[in-house]
Amino acid sequence: MNAQDDRPESENQMIQDEFNRLIDDYCHSNHRRKIERITKAFNFANQAHKGVRRRSGEPYIMHPLAVARIVCNEMGLGSTSICCALLHDVVEDTEYTVENIRDMFDDKIAQIVDGLTKISGVVFDEHASAQAENFRKLLLTMSSDIRVILIKLADRLHNMRTLSSMLPAKQYKIAGETLYLYAPLAHRLGLFAIKTELENLSFKYEHPREYELINQKLAATEGARNRLFEHFAKPVDEKLQAMGLHYEMRARVKSAFSIWNKMNAKSVPFEDIYDIFAVRIVFEPKEGIDEKNLCWDIYSAITDIYRIRPDRLRDWVSRPKSNGYQALHLTVMGPDGQWIEIQIRSRRMDEIAEKGFAAHWKYKEKHVEEDTELDKWLATITEILENPNPDSLDFLDTVKMNLFSSEIFVFTPKGELKTLPQGATALDFAYALHSDVGDTCIGAKVNHRLVPLSHKLSSGDQVEVLTSRSQKPSADWLAFVVTAKARSKVEAYLKRVRREASKAGEAKLLAALHKSGFEAPASSLLDKIAVYYGFPTRDGLFYAIEKGEVTLPDNLKKIVQEKTDNVLFKYLKQALRMGKKREMMTILPTPAGPKKELPKFDRKKPYYLCEDEFNRNYVIAGCCKPIPGDEALGFINDDGNVVVHKISCPIALRLKSSFGERILSTVWSNHINTSFEATLEVKGIDSIGLLNTITRTISESFNVNITKLTIEAKDGVFEGKIKMMVHNVEDIQNICVTLAKNTHIKSVARVAD
Repeated sequence: MNAQDDRPESENQMIQDEFNRLIDDYCHSNHRRKIERITKAFNFANQAHKGVRRRSGEPYIMHPLAVARIVCNEMGLGSTSICCALLHDVVEDTEYTVENIRDMFDDKIAQIVDGLTKISGVVFDEHASAQAENFRKLLLTMSSDIRVILIKLADRLHNMRTLSSMLPAKQYKIAGETLYLYAPLAHRLGLFAIKTELENLSFKYEHPREYELINQKLAATEGARNRLFEHFAKPVDEKLQAMGLHYEMRARVKSAFSIWNKMNAKSVPFEDIYDIFAVRIVFEPKEGIDEKNLCWDIYSAITDIYRIRPDRLRDWVSRPKSNGYQALHLTVMGPDGQWIEIQIRSRRMDEIAEKGFAAHWKYKEKHVEEDTELDKWLATITEILENPNPDSLDFLDTVKMNLFSSEIFVFTPKGELKTLPQGATALDFAYALHSDVGDTCIGAKVNHRLVPLSHKLSSGDQVEVLTSRSQKPSADWLAFVVTAKARSKVEAYLKRVRREASKAGEAKLLAALHKSGFEAPASSLLDKIAVYYGFPTRDGLFYAIEKGEVTLPDNLKKIVQEKTDNVLFKYLKQALRMGKKREMMTILPTPAGPKKELPKFDRKKPYYLCEDEFNRNYVIAGCCKPIPGDEALGFINDDGNVVVHKISCPIALRLKSSFGERILSTVWSNHINTSFEATLEVKGIDSIGLLNTITRTISESFNVNITKLTIEAKDGVFEGKIKMMVHNVEDIQNICVTLAKNTHIKSVARVAD
C-alpha cells in the first residue's frame, strides 16, 4: 500500500495488527460476512490519512480503526457502520469529497459519512448561535439514520479514552461537553456501558483527586465485597441449579462517578453508600417458556431465601424503559445484614442493556416495541426543532430534558398508556396528548379527583384533561411544565402573542406620530423615542404601548425635540427594565453581536491565580464561590477578565460545553493576606452551650471571622449555617474535623451559599 511507504515498518505492522483485530471482531459477530467491503474502506482511509498523526504521535489511521472496533464490539453494528467509522474523518480532514465516497462505495455509506462530516469538529462552537445550529444538525441526522449518532458516540468515546494527550484546558472543555450531552445521549439510546464509561472518564479529568480517592477505597474494600457476594451467592446457586437453569451470576460494582454523585446528593461519605455493588443474574432462555415468566421464577426462588425490601422492586420486564432497557430489580437483606440489589435479565435483555436497542433500529426486524419507542422520541425531538430561533443554551437544556429516562407511566380514561418524565404535571400530560389540548387545558381529573394544571403525576395515575376554548397559554405555566414539548409550545405561543402585541403597539405609535405631523417617521426617530422611555429596543416600546405601560402624549414633537443628553437619567431608566437581563449576562457570555477581541492567554500553561498589593488577577464567580484549594477553572468573560469557578459548578459545566475556547486551567497561589467567603452546614443533637462551643472553636482555635450565623432547633435536633471568612480549603477541612469530634454534632460539611 502506498499509504505505508513513508512509515517505519513497525508502524505499518501495528496498523495491520489493529486491522486484523477488527476483522477478527467482525467475524465473531452475528453479521453477514462482508470482509472485502471493510478492507476496501480501510485501504481507502489509510491512504487518505497518509502522513497525518494524532497529538499523541501515533498515525491518525489508528483513531478510525479504534472507532470501528467500538462500533463493532461495543455497539454490535455491521459492515456499513464499520466502513463509515473507518471513513468518518476522510471528508473533513482530506481532499476527498462525499461524491468520491459515493463513487467508491454506495449511497448509504456516503449519506452517513456526510452526516458525520456535518456534525464533526466542535459540536459546541464558541458562538452560541452556531452552537445551537450544530446541535440541531446533530439531532436532525438521527431521523435520517441513527447510525450517524452511534458512530459519533463511538468517536467521542475513543477521544475520551485518549484525552490524556490533550492540554488541560482542552481536557476540561471536552470532558464538560461529554458529561453535558454525550453521556445522557448514550443513556437515552440504551448504551449503558458506554454511558457509564463516558461519565467515569469525564469525572477522571474534571475531579482527578476525588476519582483517585474513590478508586482507592473501592480497591481497599474489594475483599469484603467478594466475601459478601460469596455468602449471598451460595444458597442462590443451589436453588437456581436445582431449577435446571443455565445462567451466570456476577457482582457489578457501581462506577466511581455514580458513587461520587450519590455522596454529593445525600451529603454522606463513601462508607455510608450501601449499594456500592449489585448482583446481576443473566440467564439463557428456555424453549417454550416466556422470558418474563423465567424472570419471575428466579425472583420467587431468591425471595424464598432472603427477605425482600418491597419499596425497591422495579419491574422493567413487563413495561421496558423507553430506551429499551428490560430487567427485574429487587433488593433483599443479605446473609451479612446488608441490603443487596439484584438485577434479573435474559441474555437478550442483557445485550440490549449493554449495546442499546438503537443498534437494531430500522434495519432489524426484531424488537418492534423498542423501535416504536425510539421513533416516538425522535418525533418529539423533531417537533422541538421546529420551534424557531430558541436561545441556544435554553435550547440545549430543553432538549436535554428529553435525554434522561427517569419515567412515569400514566393512563388516559380509555386505558391508553403514556410515558412521561419524572416530575411531569397534568399540563405536560395534556401537551403529550395534543398541542391544542395543552393550549386549552384548564385542569384535570387524576383518579377521578379534580387537580390543578401544576399537579405532579405519579406512575399508575389515570388522567382526564379538562379544556375550555377560552383558555390560552400563560407565562406562569413555564414555572411548572417539565417536558420539552410543553415548554417549547408555551414559549412559541408567548412569542407569537408578544409579536402581535408589538405590531399593535407600533401601529398606535405611528398613528400618534402621524397625528403630531410626522408623515413617514425614520427608524432613528423611533429609536430616539424608545431611548426616551428607557427601552433598549423599539419592540420593547411597542409592546409596552399596547399593554398600557407607556402612555403617549397628545403631541410627540415635544419628546422628539427634547434633548436626551442626560445620560445618567436615560440609562437609569434603561437599567430598571434591563436588570434581569444584565443579571444573566454576569453568568454567561453575550451570545450575539460582533466578536470582541479577548486578551491573549497561553493555554498551554495553567493560569496562575494570584494577587499583587490586594489586586487579584481574577474574579470569584458568585454562583459557586471557590476558594484556594478548590479544584477550579478560569473562564475569560466578555470584558477579558478571568472568572474562577469550581470545576463541579453547574454554570461551569455549561460554560465548558458551550464556550470551551475561553476555558483556562488554573493554579492557586498562596493567598496569605486574603480571606474568602465559605459556608458550613452543621446538624446534630441540641444541647446547652453547644452554640457557644461551635463559635468559640471557629473564632478562637482557628482565628476565623464569622460573618453570619443561623441556627434552628426543633424537637431536640438542630441544624444551622455558619458563614465565615477563611484562607483556603485546608481551613475548612480542619474546622470540620474538629467540630465533628463533638459527640452532639452529627454532620458538618461545606455547602453552597
